[in-house]
Amino acid sequence: MSEPLPLFPLNTVLFPGIVMPLHIFEDRYRLLVRDLIALPPDAAREFGVVAIKVGFEVGSHGVHTIQRTGCAALVTEVTANPDGTFEILVVGRRRFHVESLDPSQEYLRADVEWLPDTGGGDSPSDATDAADIAGALFDIYRDTVAALRGEDVLEGNTPSDPVDLSYTLSAALVLSLSDRQAMLEAPDVVSRLRLGTQFIRSEIRAIAAIPSLPATSMARTQWSPN
Repeated sequence: MSEPLPLFPLNTVLFPGIVMPLHIFEDRYRLLVRDLIALPPDAAREFGVVAIKVGFEVGSHGVHTIQRTGCAALVTEVTANPDGTFEILVVGRRRFHVESLDPSQEYLRADVEWLPDTGGGDSPSDATDAADIAGALFDIYRDTVAALRGEDVLEGNTPSDPVDLSYTLSAALVLSLSDRQAMLEAPDVVSRLRLGTQFIRSEIRAIAAIPSLPATSMARTQWSPN
């Protein structure tokens, strides 16, 4: 069995291929970063990001319940601040399911099962077909939002690969935390793309009805193939 994976509960969902900056200020997570820095040069400096189901990010007893499906975060950059806090940059790598938790240490650790990204659907072409539909709708969504807000929701081109596109939709659309978690938990790529297509259509209808709707929650998303 592999070593337990350190966990970092957050009020957000990380997806494979998505870049996320984090400010590390709590003592337990400062220790986590120091532990990762101390690993051998060839070791993967990663931890698991899981969304908080009940509770808060901060405080000694803030997190009560976490989601059991999360995403491993690979640390790519670390900046140590004079006050002992850290600025880190991570990129999502692969999904996992928490099998058991170890709360006895300074920060949570878990035994996890790594979840593959299977194609899904009834035929080998279903993933490509679902990606074609979702990608075309997402381009319309991007153009619509850019016309209203003056900025895009994604840096770079819309991915054409079904897996990459499924996670780009998950991160770039204006979704609730529960909807993002549903995208992460989708059992396969076709299911995730089809669910994302439903969300895109809902967003386009909402924007048409109330053009300012996405203004408070729109953010640019960075995607990385690493």
